[in-house]
Amino acid sequence: MLRSLAALGAGLAFALTGAAVAYDLIAAARLRGLRGRSAPATSATIPVTVFKPVAGVEAELFENLCSFVDQQYPQFQVIFGVARGSDPAIEVIERVMARFPHADLALTVGNGSANGNPKIANLSTMMERAKYDLFAIADADMRVDPSYLSTIVSAFDDPRVGAVTCLYCGEPTGGFASGLGAMYINEQFAPSVLVANLVEPLTYCFGSTMAVRRAVLDEIGGLEALHAYIGDDYLLGKRVSERGYIVGLAPYVARNIVHEPNLRSLLRHELRWARTIRAQRPSGYASLFVTQPLMCAALLLAATSASQPAWIVLAAAVSARALLAGAASRAFNVPLAPLWALPVRDALSAAVWIGGFFTQEVRWRERTYSVGDDGRVATAASASGDSFISRHPRQQQDDKRDRDVAEPQDQS
Repeated sequence: MLRSLAALGAGLAFALTGAAVAYDLIAAARLRGLRGRSAPATSATIPVTVFKPVAGVEAELFENLCSFVDQQYPQFQVIFGVARGSDPAIEVIERVMARFPHADLALTVGNGSANGNPKIANLSTMMERAKYDLFAIADADMRVDPSYLSTIVSAFDDPRVGAVTCLYCGEPTGGFASGLGAMYINEQFAPSVLVANLVEPLTYCFGSTMAVRRAVLDEIGGLEALHAYIGDDYLLGKRVSERGYIVGLAPYVARNIVHEPNLRSLLRHELRWARTIRAQRPSGYASLFVTQPLMCAALLLAATSASQPAWIVLAAAVSARALLAGAASRAFNVPLAPLWALPVRDALSAAVWIGGFFTQEVRWRERTYSVGDDGRVATAASASGDSFISRHPRQQQDDKRDRDVAEPQDQS
């Protein structure tokens, strides 16, 4: 009986490892195809409002924000938003606004609510200043080149498209933890998206870009429909696709500036992502073992008492994993990680994947959230405990100017 169970376990481990090796080979091929993609020629001129919600001073924040202003596009505005008047990012944003004095830029401050998704709360305040009917929302740690807006907007040439997103790659600022974080994005996250697109249409967005028509956002219930959930990017795409629209994947790769001061910070971030993914796509999350050939091969070694065939399979798994790392390095034009870092990265990914099944709480900025099985934010605890709406002096001046234009003073 025990021998039969051992044989069954060995057979299962062999099948899992084979699937994981095949996955890495397919993912590497998809990354090679990504290098040949180019943005289609377009004469897109639809006016766009770009939203940049910011919370705190991230690594290279000034350069990241400037990249969204320095666009080769005829008509757009950029709205920066913070939740509190005490946010040190305001100083950085003002430097950006001073660098581009003729650009259409605005800063909003307010709605530092401790309830729900803080990013959506921030965007709700920013939305009041939106001039145009096509929105592009991008996280503060993203960086783009001047062709970004024209490439994103070109995807809306198809009237069936209701929302557009794009891939992103990781660019570490330096340090061991940042390097591991970038490896996850480049060698696991991005390839998984490309492989998934082989078998199913895209029905979600990424924080790198959530572009959506204003009318479509209103149709799905506006930002209020996303406020109670932590995975706003996933949910936006899901709601849009449920209304019968296409979620387009633009032929563009943003750069995520990855700064992790230590392994604890990296682990906290990746556990939050894992918990969010599990709430959004539980079956897909359970199948993520297929992205871990080294973990599967290690299980095979254990199940077969380190048999010679298992060592051969391990060698195949290492080769496939190294092939994927090389393909990611070339596709995203990032340095190739040393070979010894691959098992370290994969061991961390396996630990995070397992941990994602058990944790209910996630740490986001200075708050701890309890996430329900459906991704709904159940509770939030703030380290500072503040919750208020305020106005930045520049925003007050802009608001007064807008009122003066809309309601001329009686001169009689």
